[in-house]
Formats: sequence, C-alpha cells, structure tokens
Amino acid sequence: MQKLGLLSGAVLFSGEQTFAYSADVLQGKSDLRVMTCNIRVDLPEDEKTGNGWKTRKEACVKVIKNQKADIIGFQEVLANQFEDLKKGLSDYFALGFDGPEMDMYKEGYHGIAKNPIFFSKKRFELLTAGGYWLSETPLKAGSISWESARARNAFWVRLKDKKTGKQIRVVNLHLDHVKEEARVEQIKMVLDESAQYQPDFIQIMTGDFNAGPNSQVVKTVLSSGWKDSYTKVGPNGKVEGTTHAFKPHDKERAAKAKKIDYIFTRGPIESVDSHIIKDNYKGIYPSDHYFVVATFRL
Repeated sequence: MQKLGLLSGAVLFSGEQTFAYSADVLQGKSDLRVMTCNIRVDLPEDEKTGNGWKTRKEACVKVIKNQKADIIGFQEVLANQFEDLKKGLSDYFALGFDGPEMDMYKEGYHGIAKNPIFFSKKRFELLTAGGYWLSETPLKAGSISWESARARNAFWVRLKDKKTGKQIRVVNLHLDHVKEEARVEQIKMVLDESAQYQPDFIQIMTGDFNAGPNSQVVKTVLSSGWKDSYTKVGPNGKVEGTTHAFKPHDKERAAKAKKIDYIFTRGPIESVDSHIIKDNYKGIYPSDHYFVVATFRL
C-alpha cells in the first residue's frame, strides 16, 4: 500500500485564506457546531417520484441554514449540487475533492461524487486541505480495493479557529455501501492517516459510514481513540436511524433503520449535544437521510 504522509502528494489545496470578521465572532461562547449531511446524488429516477434534486435543493439549504453550523461535511454531492450548495450557503467557504472521475462511468451516481467540507468564513482561517482515495493505492485516481462497489475518497481541511486560536482538522468521508470488508479496510486507512497527528490535536470526522453502531467499522473507530459525539437517543434508549428512503413517516421502516451517519472526535473536544435532524421544509425532506448535528466545547 502507498503510505500517506502529512505533506504527501495527496494535498490538493494549501495556502492562507484571511476573511474579515466582526466583533460578534470574537465575543461570546467558543462552542463549535458541526453537521454531517448526506444529501443524496441528483438522480433522474428521483425526479419521476417527486424526490429529485430540483425539488429538494431549496429544502436542503433551508434545513441546513436553520442549524447555524460552523462546519458541515457533505456526502453524495455531484458537481451541479456542489454549485447549488455554494450559492445557497454563501456564508461558508467550500472545498471539495475535485479529482478525476470516480470510475469508468461519467453520469448519475457514478459521477464525481464529492465529499466537500463547508466552514464559516467568519470563524475560520483555512490553513491547508487535501484528499486521498480509499484504496491500497490512495494516490491513484479512482482506484478501488477490497471489492468496493465504487471508488471512494476522503477529504480533509485544517482550520484555525479565530475565536479560540486553536487549530482543528476535519475529515469527511463516505464508506462503501455493499461490502463489510471494504468498509473496515477503508476506515482503517483513514484512522491510520489521522493517527499521524498528536493525540492532543483536535480532529473531527464526519460522514456516511454505511455501518450501524454495533458494526465492526464503528468498533474499529472507537478502539482507535475516537469518540462518538452522539448524545440523544429515542424511546427506551434506542438509537434512531438516519435513513428513511423518502418515507419518514413509515413506522415499520423507521423501526428497521440504522444510524449510519456519524460525527466522531479525537483530542480535547467535548460533545455537549448531538441529535438527528428530522426537519422538512414545506413538507419536502432534503434527502433520503436525516442529517446529524453536534455541538462541541473546545
């Protein structure tokens, strides 16, 4: 396997970005609010059922804006959706993994499925960013290993918090949706790369892990020194699911749904609240996933 160093060829963007910020940013609490949002790719078949991106994009932006997050990790974002999100969320600086095609297919689900990260222009200074493919050859574009159904990648940013002066690193990813072995090997790779940072360096990992709370994937994350930020559970202490297939009111489906979207942390950062967002806008749900939000104390 090709090894990834902190300054490897996987770095896609580096430089200093300075943004103007007002007194309200410098004052008040230093709590940090983070979201993970699988928005579902723009698919022609969804248009036929009334769940297409053209129908959902306004709801998606409205639901996200209402949470007033400082950092957002997105999954399943095609190029046109990326442009729509940047227009709708103009208070954020947006970076995505603009790599070559994910695989031989150029349209639909197989297109350039980005895992972009958005962060508040007022609050953060971008220090550097990068990405790599979740395979045994992470620097080879579109590479696939472990019989993963699709090529997958991880994207990360390193930020300086203007409120606290602290640096934080955010990693955003989407693991394979078919094969357990692929998911386990992919997350091991991300954990190994992230472990190059000191244990007291704050890191946040967002994404769709396609794995439930009791899966080997999540157990591997937790045994590697990361913490699950999730704090809210449903009736009888049950962890509610984050997928609903555009049928959020189907009780049978809700009972079987798993929580597969997570916000994990490493280092001196404490989760004070985290829950699943079940909001809609004018009766329209922004995705076939519920989004997850967490509030942290640095």
